[in-house]
Amino acid sequence: MNNSLPLSQPAAATTRLSDESKGMLLGLIGVAIFSLTLPFTRLAVAALDASFVALGRALVAAALAGIWLWWRRAPPPPRAALPALSMVALGCVIGFPWLTSIAMRSLPASHGAVLVGILPLATALFSALRGNEKPSAGFWVMAATGSALVIGFALRQSGGSFHLADLAMFAAVVLAALGYAEGGRLAQSMGGQQVISWALVLSAPLLLPLVLWLSWSQGAVFASAGAGAWLGFAYISVCSMFIGFFFWYRGMALGGVARVGQTQLLQPFLSLLGATLILGEPLEWATVLFALAVIGVVAAGRKMQIRR
Repeated sequence: MNNSLPLSQPAAATTRLSDESKGMLLGLIGVAIFSLTLPFTRLAVAALDASFVALGRALVAAALAGIWLWWRRAPPPPRAALPALSMVALGCVIGFPWLTSIAMRSLPASHGAVLVGILPLATALFSALRGNEKPSAGFWVMAATGSALVIGFALRQSGGSFHLADLAMFAAVVLAALGYAEGGRLAQSMGGQQVISWALVLSAPLLLPLVLWLSWSQGAVFASAGAGAWLGFAYISVCSMFIGFFFWYRGMALGGVARVGQTQLLQPFLSLLGATLILGEPLEWATVLFALAVIGVVAAGRKMQIRR
């Protein structure tokens, strides 16, 4: 009996580290998928109505989620999970898509991408406020440093001031952070796939009449929209609103909301690369330098203590 105790503790620590590493990897895959959201949204709203793009993509994802839940014969969510699912729906299904679609009508995808860089700090803040996790002071220093780098980059790119559409982007970040923190916590008991799927399905009754009305009023626009706009709409509907969350929420469930959320500091720079490849927006050397600095902050932040 005595000899087994010292052996069990390292085994538990190894399992914990393995879950953390797996969570970080899954989080990075989710971030890579999310990083193309703004470029493809910009592509979609160039020809389609911003409200239709935002709500329509959520309705398409809700249909996919319903099929997945039926295929898996998933049980209904417990009543205690409904408030958290409502916050996921408000933040990730409706709020973030709608506000970013509106902002992308006037902002370059590259500019909007850097504003999303404060999302990891906002996610960690909501997680701490909800009492899910208690990051150390060192973690907050790294998170604040990374966010300051991203905000400084945004100000530099815009000439020292923010555009009016930046307010929509910042509001979108707040709502997304709320949805990420609640979804990451709920994924520990329900699983990431069920969290986003039920949030989408529960949103469908609200989305359906709005999307039908927008579709009826935008019939002429649909006919004239090119293949690029529909490609952008398809990507944000299937990948950004559905598949990406499978990786993202599972990663946060394994590695922790605050820690895995820091991988999203890389998203602005992946989005900048996507904007260059998809939209032809310029990529400067300063962007690469900022990206390297943020990667260093993320690596340092991962070593800081976070109590769960």
